[in-house]
Amino acid sequence: MDSALHRKGAEYIDPMTRYAITHVTTYSYTEPVSLCQNVAHLFIRPSAHQRAESSELVIAPEPAFLEVRPDYFGNPTHFFTIQEPHRELKVTARHRVTVLPSLPPADNNPWEGVRDRLPRHTAPAWLDAYQFTFDSRYATTEPRYAAYAAESFTPNRPIIDAAAELVARIHREFVYDPRATTVSTPVSEVFEKRRGVCQDFAHFLLACLRSLGLAARYVSGYLSTLPPPGRPRVVGADATHAWVSLFCGDAGWVDFDPTNDQIPTDRHVLLAWGRDYEDVSPLKGVILGGGQHTVTVSVDVRAETSPG
Repeated sequence: MDSALHRKGAEYIDPMTRYAITHVTTYSYTEPVSLCQNVAHLFIRPSAHQRAESSELVIAPEPAFLEVRPDYFGNPTHFFTIQEPHRELKVTARHRVTVLPSLPPADNNPWEGVRDRLPRHTAPAWLDAYQFTFDSRYATTEPRYAAYAAESFTPNRPIIDAAAELVARIHREFVYDPRATTVSTPVSEVFEKRRGVCQDFAHFLLACLRSLGLAARYVSGYLSTLPPPGRPRVVGADATHAWVSLFCGDAGWVDFDPTNDQIPTDRHVLLAWGRDYEDVSPLKGVILGGGQHTVTVSVDVRAETSPG
């Protein structure tokens, strides 16, 4: 495969990149919160292409209960409860991560072969992938999404090549607009408006792939941003990011970033994966009290060794 997307991903490759990541989430309340219970997906998920050299999670006020265990999808997950009255909750995650570059495998298998084998294959990897073919809350399947994807997924086309073209089309035809959507915007509205953010584009790509009968999962993580030429890097300007991983049969899972029209290499850091955003949101919970609240999020992803 020699698609434009493949080449754009390849240009960032470096033998090894180390990142220092700081992710701070602050909830401020107009009235005291007497009790809160929370779930956090804020620890780096180990993979063949990355490892966390160190990680810490600092929670203020200090939780009365804290447990770390994998969730259903195997993501490192913190469950914690705060029982003292508070008007502010601050959760800070700090990591040092080593990321190794990766390229998609060479694969000439037609996409229909992967689709047709998914429902009946009994190998563990295929059985695990099959669960990601079904609807989820934010990525529902519809014939119109299948029709949109079918322009790229033509008969007997290699699955990675077809997915790369679909990603390029979404990048070209959809506008990045942080004001156009919210966390709960349905994928149908994203499709109609052709506007949104990384979460929306990931959900739409999921809907397209699953509407074809393929297995795809939502990936949450970080993206190291590069400042404009001649401009200094702004600390805290980065944000959490979202992309999609497609099951390509015997070639395994291959990641695609529709927001940037890239196959992720060494600038993407994986946090967690699931069916959609709801499974892997960085921090969510329930509270008693609190009145009105505001939330601020600051993410800083700093390369400790310069690429290239």
